[in-house]
Amino acid sequence: MNAAVIPWSHLATAQIPGGGELRLLRRGTEFSIKLGSNELMNSRLSASEQALATIACAKIKDRERPKILIGGLGMGFTLRAALTVLGPKAEIVVAELVPAVVAWARGPMAEVFGDCLDDPRVTIHEVDVGKPIRAARSRYDAILLDVDNGPEGMTRAANDALYDLAGLGAARKALRPGGVLAVWSSAPDEKFTARLRKAKFEVQEIPLRVKGPRGGARHFIWIATCGRANGRPATPRAQR
Repeated sequence: MNAAVIPWSHLATAQIPGGGELRLLRRGTEFSIKLGSNELMNSRLSASEQALATIACAKIKDRERPKILIGGLGMGFTLRAALTVLGPKAEIVVAELVPAVVAWARGPMAEVFGDCLDDPRVTIHEVDVGKPIRAARSRYDAILLDVDNGPEGMTRAANDALYDLAGLGAARKALRPGGVLAVWSSAPDEKFTARLRKAKFEVQEIPLRVKGPRGGARHFIWIATCGRANGRPATPRAQR
């Protein structure tokens, strides 16, 4: 049967801390996570989420013990791409605000995730990604954010604090010299690009198709690099 005519099945619902509700849907082998009528992610449309990790991690993969923070587990596309790029000494911390999303990854979506959550390089924390960012000082080589449909608090208003000047400043302090902040978006945002530059990042805005070479809707990734930190040159170094 054509996937388009198979009805969606509602598998589960999860409350977002601070308000809002996520729904997990399935149609054949296809999964969807929605916030209201907005689809946050779909298991058939993963190219740009994978590219978020592939592009960012390629910039820091040669460091001795690269450490990255991923904001949002989602369907694991970004995590699995990071695992592919980074070597055996890497450390990947995933901050997921909604505990049910982690449960879905080990339950109804286990076939999508495979064994990536059991990789020894991976640690999952059920926490707002803003907390480890604000607590860190020169700790991460890369921070990857895919917690909204762009640089504004869509899933919850409190996420706006990730993308304002104070939030970007906190991310910059959390990064090591030459570190990378990568942000996924479903649409361009010139004001966000300007804020990144004001926060003293070197910025690339990269358009991508959701289906990769097969086309589809256009998404965007910001790759923001710390050229300097605390007056030191942005050169790779051994990790603590």
